[in-house]
Amino acid sequence: MSAIDGLPPLRQVIAAHGLSARKALGQNFILDLNLTAKIARAAGDLNACDVLEVGPGPGGLTRGLLAEGARRVVAVEKDARCLPALAEVAAAYPGRLEVIEGDALEVDWAAEVTPPVRIVANLPYNVGTELLVRWLTPPAWPPIWSSLTLMFQREVAERIVARPGDKAYGRLAVLAAWRTEARIAMTLPPEAFVPPPKVRSAVVHVEALAEPRFPADAKMLERVVAAAFNQRRKMLRAGLKGLAPDIEDRLRAAGIEPTQRAEEVGLEQFCALARGIADG
Repeated sequence: MSAIDGLPPLRQVIAAHGLSARKALGQNFILDLNLTAKIARAAGDLNACDVLEVGPGPGGLTRGLLAEGARRVVAVEKDARCLPALAEVAAAYPGRLEVIEGDALEVDWAAEVTPPVRIVANLPYNVGTELLVRWLTPPAWPPIWSSLTLMFQREVAERIVARPGDKAYGRLAVLAAWRTEARIAMTLPPEAFVPPPKVRSAVVHVEALAEPRFPADAKMLERVVAAAFNQRRKMLRAGLKGLAPDIEDRLRAAGIEPTQRAEEVGLEQFCALARGIADG
């Protein structure tokens, strides 16, 4: 399908440029332009927004974002093989696509976008979680982005939207719930991708709140939550003992029993604990 623009179908683009997906780069391409347009629409109204896309590959989602009216797309691509295909997309949408060759974990993309900004990406599986944590824990809030619409393995998506007591509840759920509203927008079967991954995938849509639900220092909250869930089978007094010598007192002050486990603790209590430890 190529009706969303005058460009060739993605299978033809991939064949012309020899773009076989590389496992080492976490690549799984979506070739159905109907589907990439649907993902773009899940991000909301793009007409007045700059969009950051990470890992555009041959440009399927890029084309969906531009066809759905994105004011401008800034695409960060590590694989130099994809640049000629992306240049063809840029030529079809003059002045609306900027491609930055580089690693998304290292590129300073914020200097290239003008708010309002939405981040939309079929994230490479090997860097998706690290990028999400970075986007959820910037030094200042609200962040430069207003929403994230991101493809993950279904298992990771469920961890982002989980609630206390859920099997999937953990660090990602706490960080997402602290300053955003997160939901699963759609799920995709393996056959939607080339090559098909061994797992199902899901698109998570995350809207930034104007301010955090509870006060806490981002870095300290991240430390507390990471330590708590790193040893989730342990009681918190054992899992967090490295954060403060009097951790049992700090836990009780935050309304947490030292014998509780991380999966039983809610967001408000984690924030109170992070404040208590930061205050010394």
